[in-house]
Amino acid sequence: MERFDDMDNNCAIQLRNITKSFGSVKANQHVSFDIRKHEVLAILGENGSGKTTVMNMLAGIYYPDEGEIFVNGKQVTIKDPKDAFDLGIGMIHQHYKLIDVFTALENIVLGLEPEEKNDMAAARKKVNDICDRYGFEIDLDKKVYDMTVSQKQTLEIIKVLYRGADILILDEPTAVLTPQEITKLFAILKNMRRDGKAIVIITHKLNEVMEISDRVTILRKGEYIGTVNTSETNENELTEMMVGEKIVLDIARDFVEEKHKRLEVKNLTVINKDGKKVVDNVTFDLYSGEVLGIAGISGSGQKELLEAIMGLQKPAEGSSVIYYSTAHGVHELVGLSTREIISHGLHLAFVPEDRLGMGLVGNMGMTDNVMLKRYRKGAGPFLHRSQPQQMAVKIRDELEVDTPSLDYPVRRLSGGNVQKVLVGREINNKPTVLMTAYAVRGLDINTSYAIYNLLNEQKKRGVAVVYVGEDLDVLMALSDRILVLCNGKVNGILDGRTAVKEEVGLLMTHLKEGN
Repeated sequence: MERFDDMDNNCAIQLRNITKSFGSVKANQHVSFDIRKHEVLAILGENGSGKTTVMNMLAGIYYPDEGEIFVNGKQVTIKDPKDAFDLGIGMIHQHYKLIDVFTALENIVLGLEPEEKNDMAAARKKVNDICDRYGFEIDLDKKVYDMTVSQKQTLEIIKVLYRGADILILDEPTAVLTPQEITKLFAILKNMRRDGKAIVIITHKLNEVMEISDRVTILRKGEYIGTVNTSETNENELTEMMVGEKIVLDIARDFVEEKHKRLEVKNLTVINKDGKKVVDNVTFDLYSGEVLGIAGISGSGQKELLEAIMGLQKPAEGSSVIYYSTAHGVHELVGLSTREIISHGLHLAFVPEDRLGMGLVGNMGMTDNVMLKRYRKGAGPFLHRSQPQQMAVKIRDELEVDTPSLDYPVRRLSGGNVQKVLVGREINNKPTVLMTAYAVRGLDINTSYAIYNLLNEQKKRGVAVVYVGEDLDVLMALSDRILVLCNGKVNGILDGRTAVKEEVGLLMTHLKEGN
């Protein structure tokens, strides 16, 4: 464990007894740790551990209730993001703050003093020098709306470096990047570290923590637990420090011998309001007793594909989705609404990306949200709450949903707890087909592994599971087969047990000839 040394000249930032409350909730309690120059420091913690809150105080978004912040040995006050920039601190958030209709260069100079903003030739030279120094690749004349997620992230990093940042904070920087893009990002971070920058990454991905960081700081329930050298620890030890108990970090992938076809998707095409094919002639079969992982960079049609199967998107003419059921026979789903699918007794379940917009009613509590499906099945004018309430209790206890009561509005719960309610409800409705879009997004590692285990249990019971996820390592460890989407097209279907990560990453970004 690290010992604090107030005389360490290598410290870029020192936090001492930082406390921050939001009403009665203490997000951080007397948190103290150091961030050093020439290092990548990973901040780990479960949902609600306070890791993003404490970094937001360094970025000037929040102001601490108590405690002291030292930058380069001098005590400072950071009241707003401008103060942070003046101190050389730049934060790259998960949701990028860019103007879509502006070019990369215009976004970089946006908000600067007029003399800097008007001399675009000098700005271009300065940006090119930054790119050469650290290994960035960017088209400065490209509009943001034409950029990939990776290019937008690159732009955000260059933007803070242009403003003189020596201390960079990246919140979940690899969440939606391909393996190749992650490799490029890590090479750039290593170049910046060699140049003396202090880099902080907030992440859930332990394998990446082990690969890129020099030290790891762990927070739990708003409190500082400790800092360890990455070379002297491992994933299991870090997880135990985060959670407070030993957690098995193995994703089971049992083999189910008896399989039955559940879905037959043929030539499925979805055209958006702009006339673009977001799902383009997709064909595949889905079987009971398997997890079919769907891989693709952000915006490759994953969301629209699942929504079209579930009756939430209208497929183009010629599309077909046939559902095979032992109890209910064979049904064509194209042309049926979600309510009609449910009213026919077809046991499809869907965990959508939009938790509150599509999955749950925010003003309702857990019990009423569980009742929604029963109401839609046409249970009659008299709705009995006892069975939904029992299910709500089961979901709360098994997934450790942190809620004051079963009637507490779900919109007031944290994002992770909302997701637990949604996943728990869909699984407890005993589906034969379970489709999940980003089921563990925003969840801490403990709950994420609980969800993985739940999905695997569903597979063993004969459920056909579709898993769309951002973490390619998890998707490859969980899936029996992997369907790779690229520009809305199927670019390959691989065996999950033999697929190579780099191969999947290549299929995600490069469309095969003739496709």
